[in-house]
Amino acid sequence: MHYLPCLLWIIVGFFVGLQCQTFPDTVQKCHYGDGKCLAESANALIRNYPKGIPEINLKPFDVVTVKDWLLVNDSQVGGAWYYFLLYNQINLGFENTTITEIKGFDRDPTKSKIEIHGKIPRLVYKGKYQAKGRMLWFVDINSQGDSNSDFLNFRFDLTLKVRTEYRNNKRYMKIYELVPNIRLDRWIQWMDDFFPDNFDMTIAINNLFNRNWVEFWNELEPGILRLFETVFLGMIEDLFHNIPYDDLFLADAESV
Repeated sequence: MHYLPCLLWIIVGFFVGLQCQTFPDTVQKCHYGDGKCLAESANALIRNYPKGIPEINLKPFDVVTVKDWLLVNDSQVGGAWYYFLLYNQINLGFENTTITEIKGFDRDPTKSKIEIHGKIPRLVYKGKYQAKGRMLWFVDINSQGDSNSDFLNFRFDLTLKVRTEYRNNKRYMKIYELVPNIRLDRWIQWMDDFFPDNFDMTIAINNLFNRNWVEFWNELEPGILRLFETVFLGMIEDLFHNIPYDDLFLADAESV
């Protein structure tokens, strides 16, 4: 009765390397492929343990660290090019996630597609940025500072492809592909000191971004999705490497 919550935790995607020793019995354990039960248990875990459980290294998911990420890296030629690095990043708001649907996780996980769907009312990003570039041949960019984003009504879908492997007579599930899809209603961005010597220009560029956020999202989406892919995959891979797949579900005797 102690291992399923670990699976649910990685489904939500909020931690790396959880080692399951014991776990509260207040979170329900499920049958293979019981998506309704899995979603309900995941949501109970989120509600009851937003700060994690230090005794078993279940890390908090109200503050999630994000790896440094080079979002744009154009060739530095011509009249317009950009370099944009994000670092020292955190996300806030994952504790308000609702898992809306889970598919797959059958007895043989390779026989069906695994999907995880969820939504967050507001996901907040805080971090640092470094920007270089040239706009319209005559405006050079060389700035760095704090960066803040609000993603409103953030919805995510994860599709997993997996295989199984055996170690010590135990079956483990290994992810070889994770594809995220993200949708949102609004993206509000602020970058401090984008033009360090001209605060009015800094305000103007932030206002331009926020008025035209859909166009910026469409342009940057491939890089953003690759970042989320590394985040979710890193969380899932480490735990599945340590916890046998069959230990995550009700035993046959408990399924009767």
